[in-house]
Amino acid sequence: MEPKVPEDKDYWFPAKRYGWGWGLPRRWQGWVVMVAFLAVVGGWLAVVAGNPGRFGPLTPALVLIAGGLLVAICWWKGEPPRWRWGG
Repeated sequence: MEPKVPEDKDYWFPAKRYGWGWGLPRRWQGWVVMVAFLAVVGGWLAVVAGNPGRFGPLTPALVLIAGGLLVAICWWKGEPPRWRWGG
């Protein structure tokens, strides 16, 4: 099943030129999503650095959830991914 493509093709994330997936954001909205992802993960790592015994075990779950949300947004607002050979 093909992913839903925005009607105006105003993608936040372009497809990578080589391989499968998305590249760096093309629109400001994509940059907001990317900065938010990095802030959540970076902020969590700062919290864990202060108290690794208490919060350390939750780190993999948080990173998986944040990464999953990032991929979901890329899938929703990005160019449809497919394998590319540089064309």
